[in-house]
Amino acid sequence: MKILVTGGLGFIGSHTVVELQNEGYDVVIIDNLSNSSIEVLDGITAITNKKPLFEKLDLKVKPDVQDFFKRHNDIVGVIHFAANKAVGESVAEPLMYYENNITTLIYMLQELSGLSKKNFIFSSSCTVYGQADELPITENAPVKPAESPYGNTKQIGEEIIRDTCRVNEDIRAIALRYFNPIGAHDSTEIGELPIGVPQNLVPYITQTAIGMREQLSVFGGDYPTSDGTCVRDYIHVVDLAKAHVVALQRLLNGKNDSNFEFFNLGTGTGSTVLEAVQSFERVSGTSLNYKIVDRREGDVIAAYAETSKANNVLGWKTKLTLDDAMDSAWKWEQKIRKK
Repeated sequence: MKILVTGGLGFIGSHTVVELQNEGYDVVIIDNLSNSSIEVLDGITAITNKKPLFEKLDLKVKPDVQDFFKRHNDIVGVIHFAANKAVGESVAEPLMYYENNITTLIYMLQELSGLSKKNFIFSSSCTVYGQADELPITENAPVKPAESPYGNTKQIGEEIIRDTCRVNEDIRAIALRYFNPIGAHDSTEIGELPIGVPQNLVPYITQTAIGMREQLSVFGGDYPTSDGTCVRDYIHVVDLAKAHVVALQRLLNGKNDSNFEFFNLGTGTGSTVLEAVQSFERVSGTSLNYKIVDRREGDVIAAYAETSKANNVLGWKTKLTLDDAMDSAWKWEQKIRKK
């Protein structure tokens, strides 16, 4: 069975490709390498002993997308990761985010309609909930006005998929609403590899610890939380990757309850930013240079998942801990710096 993974050389995409290949799927990757590296392909191959097909392609170029699907009309499932994903950058560059994240999704769904097997997994986000009224966040929580253009592209993306599924019953789609993916593969062959200054917490932590960055800025120390810093649900990327395989199998086996479903993917445990820092210090034996600075626009106070729907309906749950994730991220950072 051939599965298309867009953004398959990115952080979550590459780990998902590994899990798909480990389950025996044939994978073809599309990536424009705007926020990833071609070397990730070697890491995937080293882990699985199988090199996935790869095409460098910009999904904003519609004729190129159409040509790709003409050549690969035997695809039975699409996992769509390809998107810009930095909250702060989206606030500064909203049109870039709307053009990239929305246009590419539309082109993918248009081409999906022409396939005989129309199974679609969408990389969504807990940002669709905004600042939730109740914690932990269930799938029944209202979708609030987005806190950032990035979050809004995920809300709009889900609406586009829902509307498309409503009029095309042959399309079966699942939106997976991630909380905060961190960590790396335990082989240290692949991990989070940000280009330029990291927009996410953990690579900034590891780069500070290894001496690439002078100091970690913790945005906001006056939130109404246990230590004044934001609360997030940090999920190991390998657990997250496995959820995509489970979701895909649900669609391929016709186990879905409706042709558009959505699930929260998290651990169900909220940790503050300082608790994440302390976890890193614990597993690495390194003291981290950090400073609490002003709040950052677009950040919600707290977000962590209620996981019973993912556990009981999807049949997936996390196995790895915050310490596991921090340990793997640190080993990955040390390896890439040696290179």
